[in-house]
Amino acid sequence: MSEKIVFLDASTIGPGVTVGRPDFAHEWQEYDRTAAEEVVSRLSDATICISNKVAITPDMLKQLPQLKIIAVAATGYNIVDLEACKSQGVAVCNIRGYAVNTVPEHTFSLILALRRNLIEYREQVLDGEWVRTGQFCFFNRPIRDLAGSNLGIIGAGALGQSVGRIGLAFGMKVMYLNQHIRTAPDHGQLVSLEQMRDEADILTLHCPLTRETQNIIDADFLAGMKESALVINTGRGGLVDEEALAQALKQGQIAGAGIDVTEVEPAPIDSPMMQVAGLPNVLLTPHVAWASVGGMQTLVDQLIGNIEAFVAGKPRNLLT
Repeated sequence: MSEKIVFLDASTIGPGVTVGRPDFAHEWQEYDRTAAEEVVSRLSDATICISNKVAITPDMLKQLPQLKIIAVAATGYNIVDLEACKSQGVAVCNIRGYAVNTVPEHTFSLILALRRNLIEYREQVLDGEWVRTGQFCFFNRPIRDLAGSNLGIIGAGALGQSVGRIGLAFGMKVMYLNQHIRTAPDHGQLVSLEQMRDEADILTLHCPLTRETQNIIDADFLAGMKESALVINTGRGGLVDEEALAQALKQGQIAGAGIDVTEVEPAPIDSPMMQVAGLPNVLLTPHVAWASVGGMQTLVDQLIGNIEAFVAGKPRNLLT
């Protein structure tokens, strides 16, 4: 029997990446993007759905009795309701371990640029400030080393631990939040949320977005952090209360933020993060931490492998 595969948002895979085809009889249809009101019609005869960021709601599922599996083209799976899928007999799989290089590298790109105030120094050089000082260097913004600083990591999976190992190589003290951990890391210290708030010089998030982690970084948390601390989020936008973070940045409660994910994407012009994106101590990137060419190729290869394994009766990376 031939399977019908529909990729709802193929444009989320960038250039330079080859998306192979499964090694079984199938019909393949892909769309660059899909609006919510188009989902049901486009999946009307599909047995396999691929989606990166297009949500599949319980109401949609009820109208898609032929659907067998939703292959999420990402690690985060908040686009689907797992309980609804399970009750309807729809399998869900995701991508795992593909971004262990690209996300940590992007994370430290943000950290280094902010910790050493590279953005503002570059702007001042272009504005002629260096020439006007009349000396070989000028230092009107703090430059802080990573060595000896406290790196707080929320999320101790493959990505969080990869970030932690890089932190150790920089000579940082690594701390992991002692909540929602399946397997304790082989390095670093497990600490409470309160201790992480009080001690972290750099806080970075690498956990899934769930009911428990929604807005885990809120106004109270930010108010208790060091004024010299940085917040880095390459996980999911909903992990951080964006309005609270924007206010903390405006009021100087923390030293800066590196953000690659927002609650609504793309971030609206009037959103909290866009309102502070122009500050010299803020780096806002458009959800690209995962998107190195190597990372994306690994992702799509695993995606097709997940689908082939399911059809062969040997499913992997299942969430339901």
